[in-house]
Amino acid sequence: MKLKKLAMLATLACAGLSAVVTTTAVMAQEKVQFFPSLTGRTGPVAPNATPFANGYADYMKLVNLRGGINGVKTLVEECETAYATDRGVECYERLKGKHGGATVFQPLSTGITFALTEKIPADKIPMITSGYGRSDSADGGVFKWNFPLTGHYWVAGDVLLQHIAKQAGGWDNLKGKKIAVGYHDSPFGKELLPIVQERAAMHGFTLQLLPIPAPGVEQKAIWLQIRQQRPDYVMLQTWGVMTATSIKEAVATGYPREKMFGTWWSGAEPDLKDIGAAAKGYNAVMMQHGAEPNSAVAKEILAKVHDKGQGTGPKAEVGEVLYMRGVVGAMLAVEGVRQAQERFGKGKVMTGEQARWGYENLNLTQAKLDGLGFKGVMRPVSTSCADHMGSAWARVHTWDGSKFVWASDWLQADEQIIKPLVKASADKYAAEKKLTRRAATDCQS
Repeated sequence: MKLKKLAMLATLACAGLSAVVTTTAVMAQEKVQFFPSLTGRTGPVAPNATPFANGYADYMKLVNLRGGINGVKTLVEECETAYATDRGVECYERLKGKHGGATVFQPLSTGITFALTEKIPADKIPMITSGYGRSDSADGGVFKWNFPLTGHYWVAGDVLLQHIAKQAGGWDNLKGKKIAVGYHDSPFGKELLPIVQERAAMHGFTLQLLPIPAPGVEQKAIWLQIRQQRPDYVMLQTWGVMTATSIKEAVATGYPREKMFGTWWSGAEPDLKDIGAAAKGYNAVMMQHGAEPNSAVAKEILAKVHDKGQGTGPKAEVGEVLYMRGVVGAMLAVEGVRQAQERFGKGKVMTGEQARWGYENLNLTQAKLDGLGFKGVMRPVSTSCADHMGSAWARVHTWDGSKFVWASDWLQADEQIIKPLVKASADKYAAEKKLTRRAATDCQS
């Protein structure tokens, strides 16, 4: 497995000049916090996963330019998974013990997440899976090491259905309607189904479930079914080239794009740029950020990283949806470590076990987020032993033919519906794995 080391090892400031340290000898003299990066720069998700990796790397560079995490510099090393579970596990094994030990993994794949969930408790390494992975891992009483920070599939699905219901004039007006759900035929795609099935039972609409085999470049049979049954709405739980193919087929079959709604991974610029004006009206849910080119953090990255020739990818992508997702992922990773330092020692390198405590005690107030450059981008995130998600807020944006624009106010997933689903699924997992729920004393460890 080829490991790619990013030029983001440590940043030194002297006499007003900054230099990126790239030698192992100098790096060894620095206090560094290691953040492995599992990337998907190749394969069917490359157009979408690459901006995430670039945003993740650039924010870590920015952290170093800001002085690190109370003086501790960030170190990122990439390993390419091509969105394959076996390669993701191999990357994990290769990276987990490097550079003093991994702080946290963000696999950017539900399949890899499922596999690593079995490994991380023994290795004592936390895993952040914002918007993907196991939705039931929001239950920290069972999943001590998993953190679906800012939301999971059931939050995205519930908010999207709330938005559809609001457009229809209320939940009562969805009774008797048909919603087609095109989903990646994998654990990723299937994770959406419990919330849409629950809402369908509650409100009397019917579902047309349409699994799409990966990579999803051939969907004519799927869209023939949609053309024949003419559902009132189409929801997509797709990723990579599959999303663009779905929208192109909708154009070809004449299905109205304003009746199409993508979930968290089905609504970014790479999905729509080549389609352009023909995709106008397509919608997708965002937990919490969207395209944020005017945000303070995007402007700071441009000024301090890209304008200095240190950008990881093209300058034009800074602020786009998936780039920002990488930025947010890096920020969450860093702020968990910063929180851990409050307990275990400011200016010290945190172990994975100490960082886990930080992610479980995260308290990103609006003031903190604003100070980090995320004003208008995110709402507060606060976790606990019981709640490893920390926020259930989202918004919907719509493609106007050339870019995404916000189409809804902030919406909060209905936790009276979601929490019982999470607990039931977590309890089932615990029974299958012969696990017991964490004791109150464990929540302080």
